[in-house]
Amino acid sequence: MQLRIETEPVTQLAVMMGRLLIEEEVPKNRIRLVVGLGNPGVAYEQTRHNAGFMVVDQLAEKFKISIAKQKFNCVFGRGFIEDVAVLVAKPMAFMNRSGSPVLKLSNYYRILCEDMLVVHDDIDLAFGRLKIKEKGGHAGHNGIRSLMDAFGGGDFVRLRIGVGRSEASISVTDHVLGEFSFEEMKILNQIIAHARDAVVTVLSKGTKMGMNLFNRKNFMTTV
Repeated sequence: MQLRIETEPVTQLAVMMGRLLIEEEVPKNRIRLVVGLGNPGVAYEQTRHNAGFMVVDQLAEKFKISIAKQKFNCVFGRGFIEDVAVLVAKPMAFMNRSGSPVLKLSNYYRILCEDMLVVHDDIDLAFGRLKIKEKGGHAGHNGIRSLMDAFGGGDFVRLRIGVGRSEASISVTDHVLGEFSFEEMKILNQIIAHARDAVVTVLSKGTKMGMNLFNRKNFMTTV
C-alpha cells in the first residue's frame, strides 16, 4: 500500500505566511513625511535659508493641517494631501542639526527614508527655479548633510528651491541668512505656491511626474 502525502495544504499555508510577512513589512496605509528645512526664530523667518519652512507652511494652510504638535525638537502635523496620509514637519534645531530630530520623528511613526520628501533652499539654482531630485549627495547644504549623516544615506526625495548665488562681496552664509531682496519679495509668494504644488504632485502622482512638470520651468517668467 502506498502512502499518499497531501502537499497542497502545506503549499497554501506557505503562500499565506509569505503574504502575511509582506503585509507586515509594507504597511497598507503608508505615511509620507514632508520636511521643510530652515532655522527657528523670528529673526530667520524671511531669510533665504527658510524657503523650506515657507513651503511647508503654505502646504499646511492649503490642506488645513495644523502644525501644532511637538516632539523630538520638531513641530509637525498629520493630515491628508490628495488622499495621501502625510506628516508635515519642521525641525526646530538649527539647519546643520536637522538630522537627528527628523530621524527620531520618522522612527517614531515608522516612516521609511524613501518615504520622505525634503524641501530646502539651493544656491546653485537661480531664483525662480525649482528642481525635484530623487536622491543624491548634499552638494554642500548643511541641512541635507545633517539628514544624510543621521539616516546613513541620501535615499530620499528633495525639492530644491532656487535662491541663487550671492554677489562677489557677500559670503554664502550672509547670503542664505539674508532676507530676499525687494524685487524678489514681489514674486516670492507665487514661487512658494508653485513649490507647494510641486510637493502635491510628487505625493499624488509620483516623483517622475513632478520632475517633468516642474524641473524645466523658470517661474520668474510664469508668475
